[in-house]
Amino acid sequence: MPELKDILPFLIPLAVLQFALLSLTIRHILTHKTYKRGSRGLWLVVAIVGMEFIGPILYFLLGKEEG
Repeated sequence: MPELKDILPFLIPLAVLQFALLSLTIRHILTHKTYKRGSRGLWLVVAIVGMEFIGPILYFLLGKEEG
């Protein structure tokens, strides 16, 4: 079984990417008024609760209004 010190070099970049994607998603949700599906509150909950890449990716695929 690998120890934490062995997998830490792989976990740090993933964590940084995850939080960068989450912050970009939240910023986009808060600065736009229209969405393809759902409301601002719904997408904030989806992005924050589904923080492990899934929530932000769902927003950009299903909720982000084109243009």
